Amino acid sequence: MNSLFVAGIAVFLLSLGYVFYSRKVKEWIGLDDSQITPAVELNDGVDYVPARHWSILFGHHFASIAGAAPIIGPVIACLYWGWLPALIWIVVGGVLFGAVHDFIALVMSLRHQGKSITTVTESVMGKTSKILFGTFALLALILVVAVFAAIAGKTLATTPEVVIPTFGLILVALVVGFLMYRVQLPVLLCSIMGVLLLFGLIVAGYYLPVELPVENAENAVKIWTVILLIYGMVASVTPVTLLLQPRDHLAGAVLYFGMFFGFLGLIIARPQMQAPAYISFGTSKGWMWPMLFVTVACGALSGFHSLVASGTTSKQVKRMSDARPIGYGAMILESVLAVLAVIAVTAGLYWKSAPEGIEGLVFQDVSAGGNFIKAFGTGYGQLTKVFFGTLGSLIGITMLKTFIMTTLDSATRITRYLCNELLGETLGITPLKNKYVAVALVGISSGALALGNWKAIWPVFGAANQLVASLVLIVASVYLLMRKRNCLFTAVPACIMLVTTVAALIYQAYGFATAEGSQRSILLAVVSVILVLLAIFLAYAALVAVAGVRKNGAPQEATSK
Repeated sequence: MNSLFVAGIAVFLLSLGYVFYSRKVKEWIGLDDSQITPAVELNDGVDYVPARHWSILFGHHFASIAGAAPIIGPVIACLYWGWLPALIWIVVGGVLFGAVHDFIALVMSLRHQGKSITTVTESVMGKTSKILFGTFALLALILVVAVFAAIAGKTLATTPEVVIPTFGLILVALVVGFLMYRVQLPVLLCSIMGVLLLFGLIVAGYYLPVELPVENAENAVKIWTVILLIYGMVASVTPVTLLLQPRDHLAGAVLYFGMFFGFLGLIIARPQMQAPAYISFGTSKGWMWPMLFVTVACGALSGFHSLVASGTTSKQVKRMSDARPIGYGAMILESVLAVLAVIAVTAGLYWKSAPEGIEGLVFQDVSAGGNFIKAFGTGYGQLTKVFFGTLGSLIGITMLKTFIMTTLDSATRITRYLCNELLGETLGITPLKNKYVAVALVGISSGALALGNWKAIWPVFGAANQLVASLVLIVASVYLLMRKRNCLFTAVPACIMLVTTVAALIYQAYGFATAEGSQRSILLAVVSVILVLLAIFLAYAALVAVAGVRKNGAPQEATSK
């Protein structure tokens, strides 16, 4: 089957979802531009700052939620279950689940002074629910910071060509931020200048790779990881207009550029799909349901997105109506990126064997050992070689690396916010109300995990991430019900994902406990069971809240918002 036809249908359906379904979701939520956003009301010049234009904030939000997951997850799904099930879930999940989840999380935070989704949880389900949900979210975020620092450190150590563009982007962002906010140059002009400088850095990195003068690669990885953690800590306490907004705006531009040429190369080359559309329902990775859903993850739905939406993004929205293109639109674009990832590895690479004389382009060989980023980069390079030649793969990997850095920075800042809210305000630990103390705790905790054995608990993160999403949708459903608004568009996805996630956790717990040899992990089995219990408790708390609303009616203050 022709890959252009496959990709065209998927992108068309995603576009229809944004044009029509997001409009209905906006009506059901009830956005009103007469409401003043937290960025305007609480403007402090550091965290609460209205973005100069919604497109700048879109770049931050998109770059923060994209990361590596919407590429890695779909690539794995194609390898084990086939590209058709992966694409169906990307489209259906993106439109009806993921984009709705991101949109409603952003709106709820906007109506709670830009606070995190855990604070929203307290307002609808009580303090105990907030503490449990907040503790889980905090631990998950520390793991995210650790993992992204470790992965980025390994990339810098093993791919020295990306060092210059990675750190050069910071300097370029500072310049662009100064020109945009201090000199007040037009946003478009600043964007063009920044993108040109960034691609100049990519070329410079290709010809001037930077390697650390250390004895072995393992030491290089550790040094880069520490450097990145320090960078994340410093960046997380700087004013958002100084670094976060301009850097993420440019990072977004890199991905727009990369996606544009990826799809343009697809239009020109129109390769056939090499991989099978469907492989098997049961594989070594588990059954298609529920495991494909938690594997594709961010390509269709991600709980991490709600933490970004209610963390950094909600503190920079200028108008309430901007929540639709930022919250719903960014997730749709991320699903488009997931479609490109699917096409890159199933049409840009060969399945199991390549024609004689062609080496290094077999999907299974390139992705061996879990090197799924390389598989995407290689496939992307094949789609874009008509434009970039041998630079195509490097551009694909650099594009992905830019998002890893962005997610690292944003996740560190969001974790700092959550420390302030949960540990400082809710639990009353006074020192952790201070942003510098909080970010130090985040850096030390994440560093210990990043330099230690983070891989020991990472296998359960995919299901845990989906669990956050299902819980956010549950909170959103109760929130809407309390305000006497339609909640079916969040309640149905909430129930589906809660059942799917719990099933995945039970499946994983059984697999971890019964595996043989080094694959056996009682720790992961216990963690999985704990997450199931957390899901059950919060679902019960939601039912209690719903029963209270039906018995006593919506609170007066709730109906006015």
